[in-house]
Amino acid sequence: MTELSHHSQVWTYRTPRARLLLWGGWLALVALVVYCWQVMTARTMWAFVWDAPTQAADIGSRMMPPRWSYLPELMGPLWDTINIATLGTLGGVVMAVPIAFVAARNTSPSLLILRPIALFIIVASRSINSLIWALLLVAIIGPGLLAGIIAIALRSIGFIGKLLYEAIEETDAKQIEAVTATGASGAQVLSYAIVPQIMPAFWGITVFRWDINIRESAILGLVGAGGIGLKLNASLNTLAWGQISVILLLILGTVVVSEWVSSRMRHAII
Repeated sequence: MTELSHHSQVWTYRTPRARLLLWGGWLALVALVVYCWQVMTARTMWAFVWDAPTQAADIGSRMMPPRWSYLPELMGPLWDTINIATLGTLGGVVMAVPIAFVAARNTSPSLLILRPIALFIIVASRSINSLIWALLLVAIIGPGLLAGIIAIALRSIGFIGKLLYEAIEETDAKQIEAVTATGASGAQVLSYAIVPQIMPAFWGITVFRWDINIRESAILGLVGAGGIGLKLNASLNTLAWGQISVILLLILGTVVVSEWVSSRMRHAII
């Protein structure tokens, strides 16, 4: 009577090849970090680094007490900053909505031509910071609020377009099929089946982007695009530390208020 030997196979979370690739990836990451650290520190002036706490404490002492008498002069630029953020958000929404519908797979009129173009516009908008947009626009159309508004709008296209087209693609197909089965046209399917499903997401995305734009528009004046950033730049150039502390506190307060308003509006909508 012969004895049969059975070889049991032990289950592992990863195959030997997967474990090897994982360790290789970790080693490559460590090597990259070491290389980046060497590149970063090669030209670092460590005397300035060690002296940084002393310099920060010195500047902090110069910023105290804040020059509160300067506050009335900031109300006009602050209003300009809010207008830049609001109008820029509206402009971004107007441009982003059609781009989002073209970029979504279930609403794009052309998956091979128009959809890649729409996706490229979204990626290009998200890749360029609003400060760089403002710098380019100031050089093209001159300094002022218009450059800031357009910069915020161009930057908002990518954010709003990406989140909105993802919301369009996640719509319930059964509702769309039900409306289509009634003999509705393409425009009617869009109006009665897709748009009602994405409206909560649309308003939430818009309000969230407005909140972000409040923060970004506060610094556009550093490159001449209007708003409270102009006052900040002027105060930095003249080393008016008391004025700088008032501006920073005002920006902080504005961001806190906009965050609260944005949160309340999103909760009310969604």
